Amino acid sequence: MVDENLIKELKEMREKGASQPSDALKMYEFVKQMAEESEDLKEELEDIDAMAVQLVVTDVNYKYWVKLGDGKIDYGEGEADDPSVTMSATGATWAGLSSGELDSTSAYMSGDLAIEGNLQDAIAYGEIVGLAMEEGAEYFGE
Repeated sequence: MVDENLIKELKEMREKGASQPSDALKMYEFVKQMAEESEDLKEELEDIDAMAVQLVVTDVNYKYWVKLGDGKIDYGEGEADDPSVTMSATGATWAGLSSGELDSTSAYMSGDLAIEGNLQDAIAYGEIVGLAMEEGAEYFGE
């Protein structure tokens, strides 16, 4: 079961916006908890090759990482060990991507989202996060 306090915090972030870059880590905690209860998500995480994704909020120089594969997801602040892909954007762009107001392909094509490294891993990362949010939509009354 996904932590109710976490759901409450994420709902508030959706309404008011994230107050600090590290708030993004709450979304990954949600994805991690969803992976423990969703068979579809767990299966997707087992089917992909293990990867590390480095994420950078450029306007505040905040970095965090997400590791996916082997049936699980993990995340943390700072530099990833040997990331296969690095994605960089401003806080406003990340907020728009998280809320669904911005589409990642459009953000990439317009130059608002920079992707360096393995584009296939970037796509797989996006699909996993998207599936988790889709599976967890019931928690947000969607």
